[in-house]
Formats: sequence, C-alpha cells, structure tokens
Amino acid sequence: MEKKYVLDMTEGKEASLLLRFAMPMLIGNIFQQFYNMVDSIVVGKYVGSNALASVGVTGAINFLFFSICLGMASGVGVLISQFFGAKDYEYVKKSIYNTVYIILFSGLLMSIIGVFAARPILVLLNTPEAILADAVTYMQIVCGGTLAVGAYNAVSAILRALGDSKTPLFFLVIASLLNVVLDMVFVVGFGMGVSGAAWATIISQAFSAVLCLVHAVRKNSFFRIEKEYRTFEWGIISQSARIGLPMAAQSALIAMSCIILQSVVNRFGEVVVAAFTATNRVEQLVQQPFNSLGVAVSTFTGQNMGAGKLDRVKKAYHKSIIMVFLFSMFMFLMFAIGNTAIMKLFVNEPEVIDMGSKGLVLTSYMYFGLGMIYITRGLLNGAGDAVYSVINGLVEVIGRVGFSMLLVTIPVFGVWGVWYATGFTWLLAGLASILRYRQGKWKKITFSR
Repeated sequence: MEKKYVLDMTEGKEASLLLRFAMPMLIGNIFQQFYNMVDSIVVGKYVGSNALASVGVTGAINFLFFSICLGMASGVGVLISQFFGAKDYEYVKKSIYNTVYIILFSGLLMSIIGVFAARPILVLLNTPEAILADAVTYMQIVCGGTLAVGAYNAVSAILRALGDSKTPLFFLVIASLLNVVLDMVFVVGFGMGVSGAAWATIISQAFSAVLCLVHAVRKNSFFRIEKEYRTFEWGIISQSARIGLPMAAQSALIAMSCIILQSVVNRFGEVVVAAFTATNRVEQLVQQPFNSLGVAVSTFTGQNMGAGKLDRVKKAYHKSIIMVFLFSMFMFLMFAIGNTAIMKLFVNEPEVIDMGSKGLVLTSYMYFGLGMIYITRGLLNGAGDAVYSVINGLVEVIGRVGFSMLLVTIPVFGVWGVWYATGFTWLLAGLASILRYRQGKWKKITFSR
C-alpha cells in the first residue's frame, strides 16, 4: 500500500487532517467552478445574455440527471472509507471493482433519459421562447455525457475515501485548462454558440475521467485488483445502494427544488434569468470551500466510524464550525465591496449587472447557514445516515418552493424574493442538519461484510 496515495485519518490532529485533505479538494473544486464560469463568461460575452440565460436555465435540471450517478458514487465512497478505516482491505478492493457495474448502469440510464426528456421538461418549466432552442441543445449535449461525469466522480470518490484528495485535483486542473481552450475554439473560433460550450464541458470531463482512472490503476495498489477480488458482490452493491440512493434522492430533491425556483425566475423574463444565472455561478464558487470541508468531514467520519473512534468525529465537527464562520465573514465583506465588479465579468448589459449585484449581497448575509449544511451533511453522510439524506432533500424542497412562491407575491420582496428564497432555504436546511446531528442516531450506524 503506497502511503503517498492514501491518508489514514484515524490518527493525528483533527483540524490539520481536515485542512490537509480539504485544500487540494478546494483547489480542484475552484478549478471545476472556474471552467463552469468560463462557459458562462464566454457565452455571455461572445454570444449574448440570452445565450447565458439558456445555459443557466438548464443548470438545476442537468444536476437532477447527474444526481443518481453522484449519489451512487458517494455511497461507494462512504462504504470504502469505513472498510479502509477498519483495515478491511479485501473489501476495499471488492467495492472498487463493483463500482464499475454501478456507474455503467446509472450513467447510461440517465444519459438516455436526459437526452429525450430535455425539451418536454424545459417547456413544462415555462422557459422563455427566446432561449428555449439553445437551452434544449445545451441540456441534450450535457446530459448525454452523464456517464463521463459519473465515471470521474466515482474514481474521485474512491480516491478520497482512501484519503487521496490530490490525484483528483491534478486531473481536474488539466480538464479545466482543456475546457478553457475548447471554449475559445468552439464558441469564439468556430461560432458554435451554446453547443460549443456544452461539448467543451463534456469532452474535458471525459478526458479527466480517463486520465484519473489510468493514473489510479498505475499508482494506487487498491485499484490493481487481483482475480479473486473481481467478483460480482450483491452485498456490496446493495449496501452502496442503501447509502447511495438516499444520497441520490437528496441531490435529486435539491435539484428539483432548484428547478421549481428556476421556473419562478423564468416568469420574470430574460433579464432576471440572466442575472440569476450569473449570481448562481458566483455562489457555486463561494460554496467550494464549504463543499471541500464537508467532503473532508465525510471522509474523516467514515474512516473513524470504521475504526470506532466517535470522539474524533465530534472534535473534527466542532473545529470545522469555526472554519465555516471565518470564511462566511470573509465572503460577506468581499461581496459587499466588489459585487458590481464581479457581475461585470459575466455580462455587459447594465440592467443585468445592477440586478445581479444586489442579488449577490442579499444571499451573502446567509452564508453561515450554507456552510453548516455542508459540514453537518458531510458528517451524517460519512456515517451512512440514509434517513437524514432524504430529510435534507425534503427540507430544501419545502424551503425553496415555499419561500419562492410566497415571497415573490409580497410587494416588499417582489422579484428579489427569488434571491431571498435561496438564502432562507440555507438557514432552514442548516438548522435541520444540526438538529439531526444532535439526535445522535448517526453514532449507532454500522456496516457489515
């Protein structure tokens, strides 16, 4: 076992282990959001705000189709982290091998459904006619590449479960740079519009998945699976599904809540859709430190649960709360000062810039709630709390749908209700996560071979 490519988090200082694991992930996630932002910037600047809106209107829907693959990959990661923490290396290898069956099935299924369902879904969501055709094109291409997205995330989830957050970073950086180049070639050079941005994203994602897998097989002994471990194990698949499907349901419910919120945004026309899209892209970048820390907490929890060290899990959680508070304050100050300059990166239209600038400030007040969602969800998911996953998804649906439907009808909020709905949902979901943690049921969850 090459120690360079694994990290045993059952020994050592909690905060330093979390930061050591989270920092490469943070860099990788920033690069991932960077190439998502490049899509938006290139499309918005070189094709126009309507094209940017057509890309943005598909974001939550695409995530809905990705959620099955992402949830199953996360389920495999939780299982492997606990086997690794328990030093059950035989079942680590068997779990990695059986991941192939899981991702092939879920990835191909979601790709097929996404391609054929694109237009009916976008029409159902009242997508403005001016952006419908481009939105359908973008969604069909991106959803058609779901298998590539699932493959990369599965390999990454396994590596992270073993404590290696650096390898996924390396290949994600390569993919990000390739995406930038392909964006410029397809959109600016060839004039392919939104389809060029979609192809750039999928090609770079597939390239990253292949390189990451090849490197893992060459460098990490757990991926070099001997013949006796290359067997179909229904027990592993069923346990992965028991963890992963509720996590997929959580992601799907969150995506559905975002889709319904997007349908409310769509009613206000192209300017609001473009502004909301731009602020979402910025907020996705803001979420990456929280996301990285949450995944670190998840891996830490999985390994230490496998080793039976619950006190270490609690200590790591308390220290991560301090990190969330500090970063939330920093981001609030940054957006209070630089909101307009940030919006100008995306679009040229003054009306869109003004609206998006105000939207950024409104949601920045509630970043602490967002951070608490990520770290508490990371702990509970790492413990394999399947019930919580569904609870979290339902809370976000209730929050986004309820707040958005209500607030836009109140004159004092009006169109700004769509931004307030996002922030209030973060606070509500964060509170629900803390309450679930305080119940303590996650402490009693165990997995068997």
